[in-house]
Amino acid sequence: MIIVWILLGLVVLLAVVGVVMYNGLIGLRNKVEEGWRQIDVELKRRHDLIPNLVETVKGYASHERGTLEDVMAARSAAMSGAPTPAAAAQAEGQLSQALGRLMAVAEAYPDLKANQNFLALQQELTSTEDRIASSRRYYNALVRDLNTKVESVPSNVVANMAGVKRAEYFEAPATEAVVPNVSFGAGTGGDVAGGPATPAVAPSTQPGAVGGPSTQPGGAPGALPQAQAPGAAQPDPTTDSVPRPDGSNP
Repeated sequence: MIIVWILLGLVVLLAVVGVVMYNGLIGLRNKVEEGWRQIDVELKRRHDLIPNLVETVKGYASHERGTLEDVMAARSAAMSGAPTPAAAAQAEGQLSQALGRLMAVAEAYPDLKANQNFLALQQELTSTEDRIASSRRYYNALVRDLNTKVESVPSNVVANMAGVKRAEYFEAPATEAVVPNVSFGAGTGGDVAGGPATPAVAPSTQPGAVGGPSTQPGGAPGALPQAQAPGAAQPDPTTDSVPRPDGSNP
């Protein structure tokens, strides 16, 4: 009789553990789906901003038709509905590259860079990119937790019985290094500290450095000042003078 009660207790314990594991897996799966919906909302907002940005650029650089068409084509591909997060990440990476080329074109048009509508769209796009990155980190952390449970023992047994599968990460492609970002650098005519600032667009993942010409009088552009060797003779203005007409020195 005692053995029967022990066996019954083990069965109840296993059932409780199984229920706890099942509930945990279902909860994680629902959180992963919720995290993906947050990413989808931010991606849609990004897609909605792009047409206005393209129209603004077109008003100043209408002959850059190829670049503008590339952006709209990449947007259409990203909006077509990728079947998996990995495919969506690939499509969004192509769109980011097209946007990077668009921002590079905008650099050649000072009037466009000073346009308030263009600046507002840039700032909104940058804010959206930041939210996408934050949502992606949150989503990928949930995917990691879910996949760990799906592959670990003994929760993998419960996962197989419940039909809970591994989830895909939403990872930015390695080539996605051209996400547009708004920065405020020096104005046209010289990158001098304290000068009037005008907006400049730079890749968010590529910190830029601006170099200037040599500060030495008569130095070639980009030349560095040469240090004087210790002990080198210096001309003495009190002794050097111009030779006399007869060739003698004073």
